[in-house]
Amino acid sequence: MKATEASLLQFLKKSPQFVIPIYQRTYSWRRDECLQLWADILRAGREDSVNAHFVGSVVYVEQGLYQVSSQSPLLVIDGQQRLTTVTLLLEALARHLGDDEPVEGFSARKLRSYYLLNPLEDGDKAFKLLLTQTDRDSLTALVQQRPLPERGSLRIAQNFELFDEQVTALKGDLAPLCRGLAKLVIVDVSLNRAQDNPQLIFESMNSTGRELSQADLIRNYVLMGLEPQHQTELYERHWRPMELGFGQEGYGAHFDSFMRHYLTVKTGDIPNVRAVYDAFKAYARPVIDQAGVDALVADVHAYAGYYCAMALKREDNRDLAAAFADLRDLKVDVAYPLLLELYRDYATDVLARDDFVKALRLVEAYVFRRAVCAIPTNSLNKTFATFGRSLKKDRYLESIEAAFLLLPSYRRFPGDEEFQRELVSRDLYNQPRRSYWLRRLENHGRKERVIVDEYTIEHIMPQNDNLSEAWRQALGLDWERIHAAKLHTLGNLTLTGYNSEYSDRPFGEKRDMAGGFKHSPLRLNEGLGAVERWDEAAIDARAARLAERATTVWGQPALEEGVLAAYRPKAAAGESRYSLDDHPQLAPGRAMRPLFEQLRSALLGLDPNVTEEVLKLYIAYKAETNVVDVVPQASRLRLSLNMPFPALNDPKGIAKDVTNLGRWGNGDVEVGLAHADDIPYVLGLARQALERQFGSETEAA
Repeated sequence: MKATEASLLQFLKKSPQFVIPIYQRTYSWRRDECLQLWADILRAGREDSVNAHFVGSVVYVEQGLYQVSSQSPLLVIDGQQRLTTVTLLLEALARHLGDDEPVEGFSARKLRSYYLLNPLEDGDKAFKLLLTQTDRDSLTALVQQRPLPERGSLRIAQNFELFDEQVTALKGDLAPLCRGLAKLVIVDVSLNRAQDNPQLIFESMNSTGRELSQADLIRNYVLMGLEPQHQTELYERHWRPMELGFGQEGYGAHFDSFMRHYLTVKTGDIPNVRAVYDAFKAYARPVIDQAGVDALVADVHAYAGYYCAMALKREDNRDLAAAFADLRDLKVDVAYPLLLELYRDYATDVLARDDFVKALRLVEAYVFRRAVCAIPTNSLNKTFATFGRSLKKDRYLESIEAAFLLLPSYRRFPGDEEFQRELVSRDLYNQPRRSYWLRRLENHGRKERVIVDEYTIEHIMPQNDNLSEAWRQALGLDWERIHAAKLHTLGNLTLTGYNSEYSDRPFGEKRDMAGGFKHSPLRLNEGLGAVERWDEAAIDARAARLAERATTVWGQPALEEGVLAAYRPKAAAGESRYSLDDHPQLAPGRAMRPLFEQLRSALLGLDPNVTEEVLKLYIAYKAETNVVDVVPQASRLRLSLNMPFPALNDPKGIAKDVTNLGRWGNGDVEVGLAHADDIPYVLGLARQALERQFGSETEAA
């Protein structure tokens, strides 16, 4: 490696040509980055005290000795973003310059001859900078003053227009810009392929340009070490179609997420969001060794197609597209590992399309029911990451239904009774996905779908805190309580195209007016035309009807017990089941039994997701995993709180740090309980362990 400081313009002038290898990402600088470079250049050009402005490094590979005098192209490893941006700026400046030179060396002819083109060369050799794919055609068209291609690079076009506007705004005072460009300085880093490892250097560089995404690193890792012909073949057959599938904007925004889900499918582990590249390398090495890089890239390409169909609206089948749209509205990104596996089996004829649609609807129902029942979401990542392990591909849909039904309490699929109970009482108006559930209730079973976006949400009983006398009389003496409790609930919410006309009118007027409820074509408004009085009873009756309909829209799995029993885990040979009778200190009449019963009731009351499991040596209270373990002793109950000791807020200082100490129970916190008066305080400590577990969202890891 050889690194030297150099003037950027002189570097461009002396270099025959820069080529961006096909494995490099496309041009990605945005408006803010371009404007920052523009401001830096103008400041350098206007202030004599600024002798130079450093813009980063350009790292390239050359075949021979360490110089740029060779006529062979230089393959850019790092620096293409800066080279491309400066090229766009030079082309914009050239279009505003004539033969006169505001600063020596700056005329349209010299800019193009020195920095943009090789005027004595033909074909690709005529250009100083050759980008990849779509970017290439757009940049070569610009520097030749030709129209941009019809499906050209958005970034190239947008940033050129930006610089053209900025140069125009200078109103002919171009000298500061020219002087600033002349002061740009880089570090010229030349690599020799025979002696240097471009991949390691590429990974370790801390460039001043736009940070590389995990997708950029992965593409370079796969393609960089291959022979040029093999690179081109893999890129054109697999990687380029993937980029086109994601789209110019979508590739940068979605590929990293896709790769994280892909690796979860392949390994069963969820990679850290900031370490997807490292996880990919660990997964890819043995795959390449055994099956070859072509097989790996082909597999990634196939799964990318599945992801684009689901997440980026690329699905052609109507029923599947509708199911994917509903899942996108629910924002269930955590389900994609399972969905990718299902789509793979659908694409390879292992899973029938109708069963695939039903499976997608079960995923949707599972996520929505849990949201309505306010079950914390922190277990969903693990649930969907490992769900595939429960599937039996010869009984595909049945095994999916069984897997949902057998999820333990904290991960449970809420049943109809729980779902209906919560649905009628929950504040649904202030939920982030209120248009989703209204649309699904309205359109379920319809062939002629209602476009819900054309309607607004209507509170039948108005939101106005200062209700009219007519509404107060309709609601009765207890109108304030009813208004507060029922306003945003299922029974009082509907859709209308007449929201402004309805305003705060009495119910009878809303019902009978032109366009009123009596004449509404919407299913959500069925029955409202026959209601005489809108009071608590009417709200509750409508809520019950809609909640019953909701159990069909978001249906639960239904398997006979005999079928489900075949999927239940078999007890291990010799496994014992324990009860409180196995704990002598809790025998009836013993001093600790009443205290334990009070604590037991309090711990189970912490959250509906907390369950009890009696083990041989302690009693465990669990959500996703153990929260509190209780060891009965003769004169006290010894509690283990499953959390790090430093994270505990214990103003009274009653907890003990048992990190790395052997004892029964889970966690690093020990608390002794001997008196019932201390239960409220101890319960507050236990709640911290529970809340920590609820907050341990794998997605943020």
